[in-house]
Amino acid sequence: MCAIALSLAYPVREYVAQRSEISRLQKQEAAVRKDVRELTDKKASLGDPDYVKREARRRLHFCDPGEQCYVVLDGQGGTSEQQEETGPTRTPPWYETLWRSVEAADRQG
Repeated sequence: MCAIALSLAYPVREYVAQRSEISRLQKQEAAVRKDVRELTDKKASLGDPDYVKREARRRLHFCDPGEQCYVVLDGQGGTSEQQEETGPTRTPPWYETLWRSVEAADRQG
């Protein structure tokens, strides 16, 4: 009886491990399929001229020929309080950081 139990233990353990692996892979496949669907929809919308025009106006402030466009600033250098609260913190460009380190080293020496 003990020999039968021992001989079945390994195959049962492998079966359970393979079933959990299959379940994990099915969830991963579903997530990837969802991403593919979203990217396919985005690709289709990028082919729509109205969508491209709307995004160019919104993101890049493009205007149609003969049209006058204005950018309204709020007096704070183009950033509003709401953007400062929700937006990411600004990191200076590499050259600015380098120059600050050179100035700091000059002051110490």
